[in-house]
Amino acid sequence: MFAAEKGQAKSLQGQTLAIGIVQARFNESITNVLAAACIDELMRLGVEQQNIHHVTVPGALEVPVALQAMAQTEHYDALIALGCIIRGETYHFELVANESGSAVTRLALDYQIPIANAILTTENLAQAQARQDEKGRDAARVAIEMAHLLDELS
Repeated sequence: MFAAEKGQAKSLQGQTLAIGIVQARFNESITNVLAAACIDELMRLGVEQQNIHHVTVPGALEVPVALQAMAQTEHYDALIALGCIIRGETYHFELVANESGSAVTRLALDYQIPIANAILTTENLAQAQARQDEKGRDAARVAIEMAHLLDELS
């Protein structure tokens, strides 16, 4: 096995990790699938159910506030942002997408905690449905891998 493969195998083991998930309820048919796929993948990778703290908020703009509250506790090894923003006919799409994404990134940097951002930004419902399962699973893998990486770097 190559060194990179060894590192990847270790980096996706979640047995010792505590993970916080913030899910936006807006477009709940999509975000519920995102959350279920994310939690399923976390548990498949060894994160114990009692070490997964899942909360919901009204929409994508509220996700960063809950993430910040979780980060401040210093209880979590990584956080996950879940949401779905679908383009409408107004500028609101850009505002919500840009502000929520920027806030999630800023929190990760300010608190030095990995935050996997799976707030989908799509043109339509079909695009969101096509991504909901895989992006939820991706977020789980990113959170675990980055938690291990930051632990190694500190």
